[in-house]
Amino acid sequence: MAADQLVNADDLEAPLITSAASYHDEHRTRIRRSTSNTTSQVAIIGSNLCPIESLDYELIENNFLKQDWRSRGPGHIVQYVILKWTLCFLVGALAGAVGFFNNLAVENIAGVKFVITSNMMLSRKYGWAFGVFAGTNFVLLMFASMITTFISPAAAGSGIPEVKAYLNGVDAPDIFSLKTFFVKVVGCIAAVSSSLYVGKAGPMIHTSACIASILGQGGSRKYKLTCKWLRYFKNDRDRRDLVTCGSGAGVAAAFRAPVGGVLFALECVSSWWRSALLWRAFFTTAVVVVILRALIDVCNSGKCGLFGKGGLIMFDVTSANVTYHLIDLPPVLVLGVIGGILGSFYNFLLEKVLRVYNLINEKGHVYKLLLAASVSIFTSCCIFGLPWLASCKPCPAGLSEACPSIGRSGNFKKFQCAPDHYNDLASLFFNTNDDAIRNLYSAGTDNVFQKSSVFLFFVASYFLGIISYGLAVPSGLFVPVILTGATYGRLVGMLMGSHSTLNHGLFAVLGSASLLGGSMRMTVSVCVILLELTNNLLLLPLVMLVLLISKTVADVFNVDVYDMLVKLKGLPYLEAHAEPYMRQLTVGDVVGGPLQIFNGVEKVSNIVHVLKTTGHHGFPVVDEPPFSSSPVLYGLMLRAHLLVLLKKKVFLHARTLASIDVSKQFSAEDFAKRGSCKHENIEGIHLTAEEMDMYVDLHPYTNTSPYTVVETMSLAKALILFREVGLRHLLVIPKSSSRAPVVGILTRHDFMPEHILGTHPFQLQSRWKTIRVGKSNLIEFLSENCETDLCWSSLETSGIVLQHTAVGIADSAFWLFLVYKKAYDTMIITPKDEYWKSMARHEEIFLQEPEQKQHVESTQRGLLYFPAISISKACGNTLSFKFTGFDQPPATTPTSPFIHRRADGCLNYYYGGTLGLVYGTADNMLSCHRERLEEIGYQS
Repeated sequence: MAADQLVNADDLEAPLITSAASYHDEHRTRIRRSTSNTTSQVAIIGSNLCPIESLDYELIENNFLKQDWRSRGPGHIVQYVILKWTLCFLVGALAGAVGFFNNLAVENIAGVKFVITSNMMLSRKYGWAFGVFAGTNFVLLMFASMITTFISPAAAGSGIPEVKAYLNGVDAPDIFSLKTFFVKVVGCIAAVSSSLYVGKAGPMIHTSACIASILGQGGSRKYKLTCKWLRYFKNDRDRRDLVTCGSGAGVAAAFRAPVGGVLFALECVSSWWRSALLWRAFFTTAVVVVILRALIDVCNSGKCGLFGKGGLIMFDVTSANVTYHLIDLPPVLVLGVIGGILGSFYNFLLEKVLRVYNLINEKGHVYKLLLAASVSIFTSCCIFGLPWLASCKPCPAGLSEACPSIGRSGNFKKFQCAPDHYNDLASLFFNTNDDAIRNLYSAGTDNVFQKSSVFLFFVASYFLGIISYGLAVPSGLFVPVILTGATYGRLVGMLMGSHSTLNHGLFAVLGSASLLGGSMRMTVSVCVILLELTNNLLLLPLVMLVLLISKTVADVFNVDVYDMLVKLKGLPYLEAHAEPYMRQLTVGDVVGGPLQIFNGVEKVSNIVHVLKTTGHHGFPVVDEPPFSSSPVLYGLMLRAHLLVLLKKKVFLHARTLASIDVSKQFSAEDFAKRGSCKHENIEGIHLTAEEMDMYVDLHPYTNTSPYTVVETMSLAKALILFREVGLRHLLVIPKSSSRAPVVGILTRHDFMPEHILGTHPFQLQSRWKTIRVGKSNLIEFLSENCETDLCWSSLETSGIVLQHTAVGIADSAFWLFLVYKKAYDTMIITPKDEYWKSMARHEEIFLQEPEQKQHVESTQRGLLYFPAISISKACGNTLSFKFTGFDQPPATTPTSPFIHRRADGCLNYYYGGTLGLVYGTADNMLSCHRERLEEIGYQS
């Protein structure tokens, strides 16, 4: 029996890719889009269509696996449990060792660089000193950028967004591969040593997650580094737990904060948690700190190089006893508010910079390297040049450390000063980020730094941290944010003076907490991490207070930095909360697309045809007579399992149930899932014509207990079930038993705002943005693109305003409008029901005044629907319109996506009655029409 076709949304991207790819080659070059998620640090949502798939954390229950589990004795179960704890031990041990090596390498490379530069400064060879300093930084950063660009682009950035998305169920390519691990470690060492304002905490978390993933899949088969006894974890569920433990181990290795690492995994990256996982994660982080302690003892004996006794992973900043009074609360409250404002503004600027970097990086490898080179040179100039603006200070009397200090670290850098004098600004700039933080946190140094020096360093570190992230190098945000927060925290303490009893070093710690709360919005984990790295539990009440205030203030403005990065990278992340419009829709409202179903005993040719013509990974199995009295849903069959059956050629000559014992033909290893992004291919299976006419009994291998929801369930409740259980497929069944046994399948795609608001654009109020355009540029543009000349003399305008309205959280359906403001009258376009209907009919436009809604003829006001509409005639204050770019708009609203290529090479598509762009966002449309928009002086 041929596979029946219903409606589904599984892998809806496939037909869109096929349609876009079917155009002639001359049109492909005019479409600006990324080819993969790894083309740059940021991939704007919808601008790429790389093969991102979902992970399946559901427990498969079929007859074969049940029989296999029953055949195992108690020894196998004990071995499985012991293996879980053994892998956690290995992850912790390797993460601790890698973290120690990472920090030791940075300490020695940066130490040698600063010593050589300082010696040249002592000899007053300032030009040579700058050349060596900037040249070393340039070589290190270019090395990191080259290996990242050419070997593993997935290693760029911190890696925390990728880990967070993976634990949410997103299977992005190459994020945990062996080459990514190698580039992450080596590239992070080079980038941090190059004095770039990046940290190693984020890369350390990604590195530890890579270790966990590689161990969880039995090693790397590609590089012949495998271990058979490690392959028990051949499922997404166990690998997810191990990666969760690995992310916590990364924090523990970065800050020697085992409890903070567990809480970070729980609060920041994990989408699913249980008590048994808590114990294993804590055990993993405990192993990390034990390994670190043992290796630090080795270095204390002088066996780790000239600079082996440096910070070594943690900021060991122990303060004296902390006492505070009621008078100290106002400045702490002010710190929290400042941290919330600065943190949200930090995220805002970072997003803008990353979008610009994305446009540069997409031009090719050369532009990536040029961007990294430019930032390296600029950073070196700032670090070496800005300390010259500070005045030299005499060394204080009675110090326990040398003044001025010669070499890598210290509070009293001589720089260009005379003997017995130091440059306080150089003590901050001319250090590694770790040492600069240590100087700011130090107690008993209230008179060491000048207010002007601290303020200048704050401004520089704030913006250097923003422009440093987004390059094609492994880079973290945690340490730069801590450094910037410590700077303005100490500045606030200096401004308070005698009005507070807290010393300036404690103000610096609270400043770091406030900016971390304002940017990353983590509270419990950041609180514990700061307490563990400062060894001062007395700070707990103040740190808690400043974190709560900063997070509350920042939440008013935007989302946290990691959620922002996940969105920019185009990763289909499912949020923990349901949007309000999801409560107004049922699962039956959003399910759509072609669905393939199989009979319990299916013909081989039908299975092969479906697997070759679709990209779906789940297929409902329906039993029909004679195997059941009426059509009934038997379960769900996975694509990977179908490929195993075809590869093993377990076929029947007749359409009957299999009578042989399946446990003798297969083992659990056959159905075990391979690692991330590793899938079998139907093209690699060769069948004869005789085998194509045979049958396969799917009953023993079908998941007989898939999660199902009735079609009337709200989309919000279905989202909670889908996310909390970690599903890949959620079957939708009819409310009436008289209908077909399955309505469709919900996948991750169906819960994405782009899909929901594309089919139901009225569920969310539009968001407005304003783009100003020069009148002269507009006239020039219209003159070149209209059939008649423009006569603007009779127009009473008070400026030209270009506005666009974007429907949906991710700006999925997008239209761009040109509206001119007349004196005492500003028109605002709103996507009301009649407006959308009129656009679909290609008829008159409905506008809404500030207080009343009225119908306005298109010849009465200046309105340009761009780019789907272009002006045909414009003179004086009369504008008329015509549609261009469409051979023939569809006469009726199509039920499935309809892609149409415009004359300018861009793509428009109709979906559920909505006219939009195939790539979904404002940025993509603007990129597609960048040349035309530049002609009218487009400014964001």
